[in-house]
Amino acid sequence: MQLLGQDDFPRFTAAAVQAAPVYLDAAATVRKAVALIEEAAGEGARLIAFPEVFVPGYPYWNWTMNPVQGSAWYERLYRAAIDVPGPEVDALRAAAAGTRTTVVIGVNERGAHSLGVLYNSVLVIGPDGSLLGVHRKLVPTWAEKLTWTGGDGSSVRVHRTPVGPLGVLACGENTNTLARYALLAQGELVHIANYIALPVAPADYDMSEAIAIRTAAHSFEGKLFSLVSCSTVTEEMIEIAASEDARIAATMRRPRSALSGVFGPDGRPLSEPLVDEEGIVYAEIDLARCLAPKQMHDIIGHYNRFDVFRLHHDTTARQPVVRQGEFSPGPVLGPWEGESGREHG
Repeated sequence: MQLLGQDDFPRFTAAAVQAAPVYLDAAATVRKAVALIEEAAGEGARLIAFPEVFVPGYPYWNWTMNPVQGSAWYERLYRAAIDVPGPEVDALRAAAAGTRTTVVIGVNERGAHSLGVLYNSVLVIGPDGSLLGVHRKLVPTWAEKLTWTGGDGSSVRVHRTPVGPLGVLACGENTNTLARYALLAQGELVHIANYIALPVAPADYDMSEAIAIRTAAHSFEGKLFSLVSCSTVTEEMIEIAASEDARIAATMRRPRSALSGVFGPDGRPLSEPLVDEEGIVYAEIDLARCLAPKQMHDIIGHYNRFDVFRLHHDTTARQPVVRQGEFSPGPVLGPWEGESGREHG
């Protein structure tokens, strides 16, 4: 499937949002997201990226409490999470359609097949309000395994959008070389990497630097544009995660824990990235700039040896049970329909 015509190189304004959710309040966070969509669209943005699990926030307690202590907060997050489809998704779709923008936003998605299942999901919404895809994070990172169930390969895919062939990965997935390559091999030219601020990382870990390195690497290797959108930390999050522990509270306020920006095909930021503070980073994207660097080394073309290296990507949508010989009323997972016409879960 050809995702970009030979003479079709969109030029547009992109916006990377760095903001905090209204913590554990999905409806209020969606209202904030809608306001930010309208603000960015008012500045001319046609592509708007939001942070990882922006709706309704990230489970920082997994890093600061033992599983028993954090159990009550897990239940609260599950109750505050959203269904896909659902009213919160409808509000985001309406905002995208109303502003004619492509919107990418991270959410906590409740699994439809089992009470208690949560996914770290990324919604891709087209400028007509259509839900183009839902990517579920393949492997929750480290302490995140206490909260999220992993997704499957069906959602690692590139979408046809008016701003070009677009792919998404959540946070640590952008360290997964094979996941990134799978998107590049589908013709990705616009990459969205969404993150959370991570002040609870090891003491010698600079999260903002790590984000910049990963984003620059993917842009340079793939000769494409990357938007990176990261959340910020509020005092309410600190109060919950620290649970009156002053040492943890101090850690949660550690600087250089978030970075958002837009990077070009040479791996360099197109404008000054935003570190720690809330705001929106804007940049002008011209997909024609992806063309010339491909002559140097195209790792999904002439600069590879497919007789030596080959990636197997299983795109099967996994279900908890397959009943052979019984009538099936439809898919258990994935209530949305993908571009190919089949269900994706």
